[in-house]
Amino acid sequence: KVVRCAIYTRKSTEEGLNQEFNSLDAQREAGEAFIASQKHEGWTLLPRRYDDGGFSGGNAERPALQRLMQDVAAGEIDCVVVYKVDRLSRSLLDFAKLMGTFEEQNVAFVSVTQQFNTNHSMGRLTLNILLSFAQFEREIIGERIRDKLSAQARKGKWKGGIPVLGYDVDRSTPTPKLVVNKAEAIQVREIFELYLSMGSLLLVATELNDRGWFSKRWTTKSGRKRGGVEFDKNNLHALLTNPIYIGKIRHRDDVFNGEHAPIVEPALFFRVAERLKRNAYLPNPRSRNKYGSLLKGLLYCRGCGRAMTHTYNTARKRRYRYYTCISVLKQGRAACPSRSLPASEIEKAVVDQVRCIAKDPALRRAVFDETQVHLRQQLEECRLNLAVSEREIKWLEEELKQTTQTGSTDSEMSKLAADLQERLSREHHKYGKLSNRVTEMEAAEIKASDIARTMENFDNLWSTLSPKEQWHMLSMLIQRVEFDATESSFEIFFEDAGIAALSHAAEGSAR
Repeated sequence: KVVRCAIYTRKSTEEGLNQEFNSLDAQREAGEAFIASQKHEGWTLLPRRYDDGGFSGGNAERPALQRLMQDVAAGEIDCVVVYKVDRLSRSLLDFAKLMGTFEEQNVAFVSVTQQFNTNHSMGRLTLNILLSFAQFEREIIGERIRDKLSAQARKGKWKGGIPVLGYDVDRSTPTPKLVVNKAEAIQVREIFELYLSMGSLLLVATELNDRGWFSKRWTTKSGRKRGGVEFDKNNLHALLTNPIYIGKIRHRDDVFNGEHAPIVEPALFFRVAERLKRNAYLPNPRSRNKYGSLLKGLLYCRGCGRAMTHTYNTARKRRYRYYTCISVLKQGRAACPSRSLPASEIEKAVVDQVRCIAKDPALRRAVFDETQVHLRQQLEECRLNLAVSEREIKWLEEELKQTTQTGSTDSEMSKLAADLQERLSREHHKYGKLSNRVTEMEAAEIKASDIARTMENFDNLWSTLSPKEQWHMLSMLIQRVEFDATESSFEIFFEDAGIAALSHAAEGSAR
């Protein structure tokens, strides 16, 4: 009987694979010699190669292994030959699954250097013992890495991983140390001060991006460029809550005194922490409307793109309300030419324009056409962001795979793997939200009748609502109002989903 044999080889890292004769070749050569020694039993080597270079044995997500198992399932292989058991898998669970598949397909498994064959009961017993020890060894290594990281943290030493803005890594000593980057340290202190003055992660992130500031740029040991991304709420929050800036090292839930120099005063750090804590319990900005301003969260300055926030002055015991561009409030008149608008005037003008649209069929049609265009643009932008997120996930997965496949117990690599896993989890969450948004937008169908029904009922509904309810209605109907200071004009952008929702509400109340 002919026994068709396939040789599987694996190496955890890519180091040395470009050599003329590498580790995979050596493993294959040993397998070929063993198969040749069994020629009298009918063993013959299949020409197809199953080589996984640069892949960890900790999981089964390996291209050559997947091809091997597909060929096993197709009945094209009678015996799988490896140099050592752990070349096929280091995971007892994965190995048990592979062995189960081999048994179902009547495929033998042979380890060349450990001299056993699963065709025999003694070979199967030996295999299970070897795998148990391999799994035990892997768990012990993991415990040692965790203990080492914990010991480093208690001594105040940097645990490794992704460098943070404000510090460089000095690798001239046996244990890498953090040293202050003076230019970046100035930026970090400015970021803390900005948050105290603005009180919003989103506003601060926008301000930093407007200034052209980026997250920490760094180079890996292999020479790859990393970091240098724009600020968002997530990475800004991580920066503002990192105790490393006050000379501390955080390990899990514990914080220890670090051996590196602080760059932020503890008083400033804890004031920011308290502000973050307070803001975490506040409702959405659009829902905070103490003075009943109708355009709260809706009015934007066309000149600089920033929001126009509701402000007021008190004179002769009367309160005068205004909308003022945030750029002007934070940076002065030189930052933006937009002037403060009397709140009652701009609110009345916006409501009157909505009323005009409600009464004019031609204007209603124009709003419908504009809304459709805007919806398509939003959908296209959302799809683009979804594609970008998908690429980011693939990149992070590849980076994580390369990091874990090195098999290194180095603390820096372990921290890097943990950071990559955390970023991957956040990106998956972001992808899920974007995917849901795309699905919702694709399912949304704004009809001309929705526009007509909503607008025709606007006056009837408006007169019966309280100021808070009127603001809520505008928030559903309008996405944003852009004020152009140079032209003293404004433009209304309608909320696509809100039009349909108000239309259905009006339809229901009419029944």
